[in-house]
Amino acid sequence: MKKLYIGNLGFGATADDLRTMCAEFGQVASAKVATDRESGQSRGFGFVEMQDGAEAAITGLNNREFQGRNLKVNEARPKEDRPRTGGSGGFGGRR
Repeated sequence: MKKLYIGNLGFGATADDLRTMCAEFGQVASAKVATDRESGQSRGFGFVEMQDGAEAAITGLNNREFQGRNLKVNEARPKEDRPRTGGSGGFGGRR
């Protein structure tokens, strides 16, 4: 099973949209659009787990136009492999 990252989604995209889009390449185990915890709005990306056909989905969907935007599709990296971003949570060294 492989997990795919699908980025540059339109904010109206749903998990069902992702499932349908990827199903043409293989069996989809799950699909999820990332949402903001507070507002519930889409964050513009999602994840799809595929039983098979993941490589074909990456090749077939990367840069494909969907809802007016060109998708970015690749194999999802585990959380610990992603670079850390964001602030330190402090006051920037001010005292």
